[in-house]
Amino acid sequence: MIKGLFETHLFVENLETSIDFYKNTLGLQQCYFETERRAAFFWIGKPKEAMLGLWEKPKSEIEKRHFAFRCDKEFILNHASAFLKQNQLQPYNFLKDGTDQPMVFSWMPAIAIYFNDLDGHYLEFISILEGKARPELGVISYDQWIKVTAK
Repeated sequence: MIKGLFETHLFVENLETSIDFYKNTLGLQQCYFETERRAAFFWIGKPKEAMLGLWEKPKSEIEKRHFAFRCDKEFILNHASAFLKQNQLQPYNFLKDGTDQPMVFSWMPAIAIYFNDLDGHYLEFISILEGKARPELGVISYDQWIKVTAK
């Protein structure tokens, strides 16, 4: 019956600023703009496979939300933190080690790094890793993941 998630929506304080961010910073393809309803829509990945909708609302009506962008593992490992910093975005993880390196959610397993958009929504770059899930390991660094799974 269900074959995937097609769309998600966020409330944003300034539609034009958010359009610029999602289009020019994150590189999403804008597919529709509706002036009267103050909404913009973007394809995520290939057109017509997944969509993000942005709706302008007063700041008091914006609740922070979370969603993740599926990315290549190599991008997350080698480029994501630098890309985010270049665009004045602060990458973060849940490792509690003071770094901004990607982390591994061992229960999936997946490698990920977080950042916030202009309205404080929690965004994530994520890539599923090959191999068996190891939920007992919790959230660990990729280096730790490689050491543990190489055994």
